[in-house]
Amino acid sequence: MSLSSPRILLIDSYDSFTYNLAALCLKAIPNTHIHIIKNDQLSIQQLTSILPHFSFVVVGPGPGSPEVPEDIGVISQLWKVPEHSLVPVFGVCLGCRHGQISQIHHNGAGLFKGVGETHAVRYHSLHVVLKDNGDIEPLAWADDGTENGRVVMAIKHRNRPFWAVQYHPESTRTSEGGLQVLQNFWRATSQPWSNGTHSLVGPSWPQSTSMKPSQYDVTSVMTSVLHLPNLPVADMCELLGAKDESLPFVLLESAAQPGRFSIIGCVDHDSLKLSYTVGDDQVRLSRGAKHWPEPLGHDDVWSWLTAFMLPRKAIGGLSNVPFWGGLVGYLGYELGLETLQVLPIHRKVVLQTRHPDLNMVFVERSIVVDSHFGDVYIQTLKSNDNQWMEETARRLTLASTSLSATPPHEPPCALFSQPPVIHLPHELVYKSRIAKAKEYLFSGESYELCLTAHTRITVHPRRIPTSSSWELYKRLHRCNPAPYSGFLRLHPSILLSSSPERFLSFTRPPNSRCQLRPIKGTIRKAPGITREVAEQLLAGSKKEVAENLMIVDLIRHDLHSVVGERVSVKQFCRVEEYETVWQMVSVIEGAAPASSLDVDSQDVLGWEVLKRSLPPGSMTGAPKKRSVEILQTLEDNNRSIYSGVFGYLDAGGGGDWSVVIRSCFKYDDLSRGGAVDFPDPKVETWTVGAGGAITALSDPDAEWDEMIAKLQSVLRTFEAAAG
Repeated sequence: MSLSSPRILLIDSYDSFTYNLAALCLKAIPNTHIHIIKNDQLSIQQLTSILPHFSFVVVGPGPGSPEVPEDIGVISQLWKVPEHSLVPVFGVCLGCRHGQISQIHHNGAGLFKGVGETHAVRYHSLHVVLKDNGDIEPLAWADDGTENGRVVMAIKHRNRPFWAVQYHPESTRTSEGGLQVLQNFWRATSQPWSNGTHSLVGPSWPQSTSMKPSQYDVTSVMTSVLHLPNLPVADMCELLGAKDESLPFVLLESAAQPGRFSIIGCVDHDSLKLSYTVGDDQVRLSRGAKHWPEPLGHDDVWSWLTAFMLPRKAIGGLSNVPFWGGLVGYLGYELGLETLQVLPIHRKVVLQTRHPDLNMVFVERSIVVDSHFGDVYIQTLKSNDNQWMEETARRLTLASTSLSATPPHEPPCALFSQPPVIHLPHELVYKSRIAKAKEYLFSGESYELCLTAHTRITVHPRRIPTSSSWELYKRLHRCNPAPYSGFLRLHPSILLSSSPERFLSFTRPPNSRCQLRPIKGTIRKAPGITREVAEQLLAGSKKEVAENLMIVDLIRHDLHSVVGERVSVKQFCRVEEYETVWQMVSVIEGAAPASSLDVDSQDVLGWEVLKRSLPPGSMTGAPKKRSVEILQTLEDNNRSIYSGVFGYLDAGGGGDWSVVIRSCFKYDDLSRGGAVDFPDPKVETWTVGAGGAITALSDPDAEWDEMIAKLQSVLRTFEAAAG
């Protein structure tokens, strides 16, 4: 191997920033090959045997403590390898701040040669205390004042080729101290490469994505366009069966800025429905009264879904319409745990009354409404479907022309016969878990933990056996209009959402681009809360910015893991105006080089990003795997639909998914007589989730108040629906 193509071994300790570090290495050292292994993947004997084949080793950060062998694996033994196996090591260690930026003081030499004023991002809770006249030499430090005093930020071994920084050079908000430090560290060595090494560490990252081209026929989209600016989306839905509680129905609605398109799935009893529960070895399909299982075989559910969608690929729709047809539904929180190989520990809900972790319907007929221009797109994937399109256009046109002749809508009648009973989480218990979460943070187990809890709402519907979920959704829409609202009636689950947070969107190929928009930081609009005030309270808050920053870095990692180097932060912590709130939003985008992907691989690029990004980082914390393990011990239930995502996978290859927050859901199995949460058919229960990101700066009283505030839009809807 020549000096122009060095190889790097990156040891990952199950962190959520690893691929960001890999991308920084690629940027710092051109033409390099990076191989990533877990810290418990190889024995020290195997690692020692391959070290001479690498130019250097990068030791990534991770949760836990260096004093716990299970946390650091083989890393602790790196310092003891024989001289003939030694290669340079660059360590990215821990800091004692959580998502905060510190000025790094250095002497301008060695690692910091040519590096100017440095401000770097620090995570985690531990820091190094050096022995006087020991083997470790300090290179840089931060001044934490009375809290920690002078804290070491970079070190080198006096006799061995070991260097480390105690901040995160790969963070999006580290200025200086990142790229140039790595370039200074780089010492090119010419080392041989062998097939035996390849078998232990695998191919280099990023890997080119390639699939065998499919031989399936493609479906042509038929589209008809109407201009109906005065016809409300709700009226269209009711023409298409939204009021019939026995029918499946799906609506993805942009009810407020910055949303634009609303999608109505024109489904019926004969539409193909799919469901899956974590741990099963099959996907359950149904069409009308017919139900059958499809085995996963050796694949996971994501591979099965990819195989399901490829032969249903569509072309020929209008490029400005985001959805032509495809899968619509939700993906539960625990589905993401399965991808992380974390076993859900809460099994209190028996399988017969448990919401599926994946619940979707394949939409062949749809209506898409452009709220900006008042255009209505009627679409079908079915061949010879002209009659349905013509009849649908006629009905919508008639409804629009007759709208002005109809009397104003009467005030909505009460849905419940008595006020709802609201079962909030126990305040003292919730606050005690915040304190416990902070203990995990201070002990180095996590940088941030998004602690949540379920609130249950018991109601007595006027209509027996079930109330009208559609009427309740309309009230939620009026109470809290949101850009990513949704009404999903996919028995046995019914989801009503007024979500403000778009999770992931991806455009159709070719040149597919993925975008994630995490929200951390929300202020409700009120007299005196101007944009200037909102920016001061959000963008001016160390705590709020730290929460957002950690999620941004986590998302960059998730994107890098799929698309390689081409990831960028397009917007960081900008305060945006929504219908009822001010929110602090960041935007991260990624795209794989078109030359590295064949057509079929581009079709599933966004789907793969979705798989790797679940559960949403804004709902877990970081590092993601360790954080979700901890959160299961702090929460009483599976999160189920809450803090999962809902949206669509377009038959043309695009997709758009929102986070399930500001939402409620219930279990309503018609085959078992309706609502089954209570034995009394006159009573039903809805579940609402809420929580907040716990950091080292969190105050239990403020976190409790924030959690209660997030419940209000849904709780007000139920209270207003009572007689």
